[in-house]
Amino acid sequence: MRIAVDVMGGDHGCGVVIAGVKRALEENKKISAVFLVGNKDEIHAALPLRGFRDHRVRVVHASEVVEMQDKPAIALRKKKDSSIARAADLVSEGKADALISLGNTGGIFAAGTFKVGRIPGVDRGCIATVIPRHESEFVLLDAGANVECKPLHLAQFAVMGSVYSREILKRSRPRVGILSIGTEDSKGNNLTLEAFQLCKKLDLNFIGNVEGHDLFKDHVDVVVCDGFVGNIVLKSIESLAVAMFSMLKRELMHTAQRKLGAYLAKGAFQAIRRRMDPEVYGGAPMLGFNGLIFKGHASANERAVASAIRVTVNAVQTQINQTIARDIAAANLILAADAGPAPA
Repeated sequence: MRIAVDVMGGDHGCGVVIAGVKRALEENKKISAVFLVGNKDEIHAALPLRGFRDHRVRVVHASEVVEMQDKPAIALRKKKDSSIARAADLVSEGKADALISLGNTGGIFAAGTFKVGRIPGVDRGCIATVIPRHESEFVLLDAGANVECKPLHLAQFAVMGSVYSREILKRSRPRVGILSIGTEDSKGNNLTLEAFQLCKKLDLNFIGNVEGHDLFKDHVDVVVCDGFVGNIVLKSIESLAVAMFSMLKRELMHTAQRKLGAYLAKGAFQAIRRRMDPEVYGGAPMLGFNGLIFKGHASANERAVASAIRVTVNAVQTQINQTIARDIAAANLILAADAGPAPA
């Protein structure tokens, strides 16, 4: 198993990414090679500082970086020697099975689209985000890659999300729902109403529309929406979690009595924090491409980078792309047959 890691995209420099790679290699002997893609001088300077010597490591030089403020498609075209472009080339050339980057989300997605290419039959790739809840998780997709979508795109997101939930999160028959403003079949806009009808025809455990308050009730495993809605939902959840912990901490420190209660409940608070810790998931997979692409958090630390590699390795081992290709092909056949012959 070979993984290309763009080491230049994170907020904390390539050293932190390299430390995470070192940790992942120590934990997993099934990884046969890791390509560290970026400025070779910075990489070679960082390796000895972390005592990193592993025969599986290869350094691939890239003289440019797609910055966070860069416009993705333009940057990819103008910065042909960027670290994300070189990492994507390794996947497209068959030298690596997967790509991991902490950089510009749009740049990574553009590299997947224009360099790695989509799985045959997939109209749009998407970002899938795993969100924890009380005793399980749900997959939200698209989480921000496609601001404007067609009904077919949402139907394909449903198929890919179902595969990810089944193969990676081990849900035997994932419950798939379309995020809408009501659970009734008639609720929603033209996009969700038409996507609803398409999903009904597919071999999915489709439960229909779901609302925002269904997400954390263990009512649905795969939540489907366009990237505009999905990104708002994701960032609202993230900011709410931060705000709740901040408010709780402030209130618990308000009196000595509350401080004592907080001390006695310390174990419970730590368990909740661990359950919601984004470092456990490492980031988000980009589904629908001819190679695994994983977007790590820009602020990721060593542990989060190692987690991103762990999740990516798991996805490669389960051959998730082959399963997505098979299920998308089956879904497209169903939808094409239902549409009937094209008018003469």
